[in-house]
Amino acid sequence: MKEIFEMYAKYNQAGNKGIYDLLTKLDNEDREKDRGSYYGSLSGLLRHVMGGTFFFMGMYKSALTGNAGAQKALASLEGIVLPEGKLSGAQWKELGSLLEKIDAAYVGMAAALEEANLKAPVKIEWYGGNPAEVPLSFLLHQLVVHNTHHRGQISQILDSLQIKNDYSGINIAFMPR
Repeated sequence: MKEIFEMYAKYNQAGNKGIYDLLTKLDNEDREKDRGSYYGSLSGLLRHVMGGTFFFMGMYKSALTGNAGAQKALASLEGIVLPEGKLSGAQWKELGSLLEKIDAAYVGMAAALEEANLKAPVKIEWYGGNPAEVPLSFLLHQLVVHNTHHRGQISQILDSLQIKNDYSGINIAFMPR
C-alpha cells in the first residue's frame, strides 16, 4: 500500500504545479477575484489545498515518531507561514516557492513510509470524538480526497473561464511500477 501513497503524493505535486503554472498565466486581479467558491478566489482555493496538506502533515508527526526519514521530511515544513488575504504579484511568486517545499515534503514523507506506519493511530477531533483516533492510512487517504476535491473546484472555475486544463484523473505516469 505504501506505493499507492507515494503515487498520490507525486500526483498531488504534479497537479499543484500544473495549477500553479496555469494560474501564473492569469493577471493578479483575475487570480484574486472572488469566484463564488467557499475560499473565494482561485488563489484562495490553491492556498486552501496547500494549507490542508500542511495541516494533515502536522497531524502525521505523532504516527511517524520512529521513522527518521518521514520526520526529516516533516521537519522541512517548520517555519512556513502561508499568506492570507488578497495576494500581490510578489506574494504569488513566494507562494510558488512554498508550494514546492510543501509538496516536496509530502513526497519525501510518502517515500519514507513503512508499511507498519500505515496502521499507527492518529488522534483526531472529528466525528464527535467517536472514534478518537484513526489509522494513519485513513488520514493519508483523506489528504488525497481533500486536495483532489479542491483542485476539481479550481478546474471547474478554469473551465468556466475557458482555460484549458485536465485534472480528471491520475495519469498513468504515476502508476507504481
